[in-house]
Amino acid sequence: MIASPPHSAKSTSGNRTMVNDHILRMLETIAGQGNVSTQSTDLLTHAYDATRQKFLPDVVVHVENTEQVSRIVRLANTKKIPILPRGAGSGFTGGSLPVRGGIVLVLTRMNRILEIDTDNLITVVEPGVVTGRLQAEVEKLGLFYPPDPASKDFSTLGGNIAECAGGPRCVKYGVTRDYVLGLEVVLPSGDIIHTGGRTMKNVVGYDLTRLFVGSEGTLGVVTRIILRLLPRPESRKTMLVAFASIDGAARAVSTIIQGKIIPTTLEFMDASAIDCVRRTASLDLPAACRAVLIIEVDGEETALDRQVGNIGELIASLDVLATSIAATTAESEAIWQVRRSVSASLRSLNPDKFNEDIVVPRSKVPEMIHALEAIAARYGVAIVNFGHAGDGNIHVNVMVDLAEIGMRETVDQVLDEIFRATVHLGGSVSGEHGIGTAKAPFIAMELDPATLACMQTIKKALDPNNIMNPGKIFPESADEHRLSASRP
Repeated sequence: MIASPPHSAKSTSGNRTMVNDHILRMLETIAGQGNVSTQSTDLLTHAYDATRQKFLPDVVVHVENTEQVSRIVRLANTKKIPILPRGAGSGFTGGSLPVRGGIVLVLTRMNRILEIDTDNLITVVEPGVVTGRLQAEVEKLGLFYPPDPASKDFSTLGGNIAECAGGPRCVKYGVTRDYVLGLEVVLPSGDIIHTGGRTMKNVVGYDLTRLFVGSEGTLGVVTRIILRLLPRPESRKTMLVAFASIDGAARAVSTIIQGKIIPTTLEFMDASAIDCVRRTASLDLPAACRAVLIIEVDGEETALDRQVGNIGELIASLDVLATSIAATTAESEAIWQVRRSVSASLRSLNPDKFNEDIVVPRSKVPEMIHALEAIAARYGVAIVNFGHAGDGNIHVNVMVDLAEIGMRETVDQVLDEIFRATVHLGGSVSGEHGIGTAKAPFIAMELDPATLACMQTIKKALDPNNIMNPGKIFPESADEHRLSASRP
């Protein structure tokens, strides 16, 4: 969720919590004096995430091991001080914002890859490991960690687990939760627990591992992670298909999967995204093109040409205008550059971007796109859509100029309609960005009161003092954190 540059930034430092000189000395005793800061520059650095909302913490503490985390969390619980685990701070929904001040617990120094077990295809890591770094290290050994969020070059695995991050490859390989075998977690009480383990099969007790994955730091602090790995695919092949309609592209997605081919990625751009890129870059697509699919397959090299040929035959009658198949790595990169050009081109429409990541059943993608077109026309705003067609995850970009009188209220109404249309089609208001503060006002559209109450019961049972990342996921005051600031 986004809006304009911060216009109502809140400072919580010193007026909501009990972080006094005595508490600061205790934190310094635990973490070391050089790892505890109340300097204004440090507080400001940790007051933002990708939403560009601003909430100042009272103190920033860098930790280096689980014992430090446990002692600090226990202290915070005893003194009822809000505590917020933080990695790279790259989230899109405000999940890492200290909305009630307190202690920001920075985990980026816990960044060791502790083990890569090539016999059992697992790795043990700390939460501050950058996702792309882990992928590079395991690939040197012929292994593969599939989850690939767009932020993989700077986001941390702890953050990926907090949000249950996805990415283009999830249509074939799944999302973060599908690779987490076990966790070490510091509970809000300061107790250290261990969930899951090093085996593929483990059904002893409740599945606490999945409870913590996607909990956005509201139930505890993850301090160690056991992930499963796969053998690295031998090769990959990329193709771009231009369609005369979004309906044809959507039917192509279903047809490919019904044909017993599961591509690594199935990315789409709708007409609005194509038009946007055409304004800023040369695009070698037919003039009649109203949708694009970027399809990538991986596996044994000898089988890829056959898969690509089969895909071409399956979709040939579905409004296909043209097909390009990459013969080299450079040609594959050129195809992906078309997709990457979308975000950079959006500012040609308007200066302020509201980026949502809704998800609907694959078969409902055309209906959702048509609903978005109708909303755009009704309110006179630009809406640009692209994303992961293989799993129905649409990145909806509402492009406006918030300097226009009444535009913020218009955006409120547009987003409300987008989410209502999504849920009506059997979808979800968040596919991979989490809820945080930005989507909390809309969560009741999707979750019935009994389900929401069940979640809140779990939160209260584990965190009775509500110290762990408070103000996230569950709606409190309906508009407290909505629509605060625009992403770069």
